[in-house]
Amino acid sequence: MKLDKTLLALVVTVVLWASAFPAIRVALEGYGPAPLSLLRLVVATAALALVLPWVDVRLPDRRDLPRILVVGATGMSAYQLLLNWGEVHVPAGTAALIVATVPAFSALLAAAFLGERLGPGKVAGSVCALAGSAIIALTGGETRYTAAAWTVLAAAVAQAVYHFAIKPLLRRYSGFEVAAYAMVAGTLLLLPLAPATAHAALDAPADATLAALYLGVLPSAAGFVVWGYAVARLTVTAATAALYLVPVTALVVAFVWLGEKPRLVELLGGVVTLGGVALLNRRPRAVAAGGGRSAEGASGAVSAAPSQAGPPRS
Repeated sequence: MKLDKTLLALVVTVVLWASAFPAIRVALEGYGPAPLSLLRLVVATAALALVLPWVDVRLPDRRDLPRILVVGATGMSAYQLLLNWGEVHVPAGTAALIVATVPAFSALLAAAFLGERLGPGKVAGSVCALAGSAIIALTGGETRYTAAAWTVLAAAVAQAVYHFAIKPLLRRYSGFEVAAYAMVAGTLLLLPLAPATAHAALDAPADATLAALYLGVLPSAAGFVVWGYAVARLTVTAATAALYLVPVTALVVAFVWLGEKPRLVELLGGVVTLGGVALLNRRPRAVAAGGGRSAEGASGAVSAAPSQAGPPRS
């Protein structure tokens, strides 16, 4: 029964995170990228606050506040703004394929700043993943699409910086605590957008507002909780492998929800990207056999903390 619940939590997480990409497209019909970013974070923060009576969340140490500000600025504020701007012109499923490059940027950051060694496999995986996104961006057919695709890629960079920066925090706090701190920090940083967001909410159609609320409550807030439950009870390999299903599921959800049909070249770029990510996450046999170590790759070390394994959400 425990395994069934764990697998169900994993499936729910994948579907929630995948559905966020088309939900953004719907919400953008009534909100600009900036107002949508703030609204989603406010809703997500409020939703997380509701579960505080059942979750042990400590106040962060004062010395950690600058780092929390950085992770909130990158993984929450910048990521939301860039992804939303990108999805104005980039289809939802295609955006999910581009965001899948997060592990490549995370590996490069770890090599540059932490001295982690990039073996031939990881170098090849990084190049392959980035080449896949370049294929998508450079074959868009119009300037606005290409610029938007590079903006989504910038969102992936912001998300990779987030994963890189939270590593020291995860040694002292739980994954849920780090996610909550980052979300609150990201929300506070975007508060200057509150007047524009309130004005947009008054004029937005109902379906756009419902999509924005959905983004905050389910993919953002619930996604962290359910993912934390699942990854704490699964092996590293199983948890990481499940993340490959997010962009694939996003393509399916976008087709069913929005009728989006990705072009063949976009699918080709996505396959190249996912192939590179798979190569990045490939572990040496000796490590895999030991079973006790984390797998480096996706977005840093994958462990029981929900914020550590791969792209956490859209």
